[in-house]
Amino acid sequence: MFEKLFTKVANKVAHITGLPLTFAICCLTVIVWAVSGPVFGFSDTWQLVINTGTTIITFLMVFLIQNTQNRDGAAIQAKLDELIRVGEAQNHFIGIEHLTESEVEEIRNKCEEAAKRHDRDEEQKVKKIARKTAETVSSRKQKARQSAA
Repeated sequence: MFEKLFTKVANKVAHITGLPLTFAICCLTVIVWAVSGPVFGFSDTWQLVINTGTTIITFLMVFLIQNTQNRDGAAIQAKLDELIRVGEAQNHFIGIEHLTESEVEEIRNKCEEAAKRHDRDEEQKVKKIARKTAETVSSRKQKARQSAA
């Protein structure tokens, strides 16, 4: 119950805080605060208001943003895992997000090396096909010339 409510509130707050209007309101608040400085004699209380407000908002937003990013990351990972599972990719990649950073880096390096090998293999295949195509065209031209003669 609490988790669903928190998720709903976190999603709503994350959406609202990402709107341009919210940014404009925050800018306006800072401007009003700055302009009101002379009225309050730039007192300690005047400074404390903005410091306390921004500290509280920042503190709470860190947790809301982290919650939203965690859920987004988990959802994306689940989708990628499903694509790997149903596709032709290798199933041993499922769950690598639980490995250490160095283990993931090692896997990423191996994938990059495999991609480079694949690119080289594909390039050789293309060259071979091009060579065979050129030979076939040349052979047909030669046969056409012999038939014409």
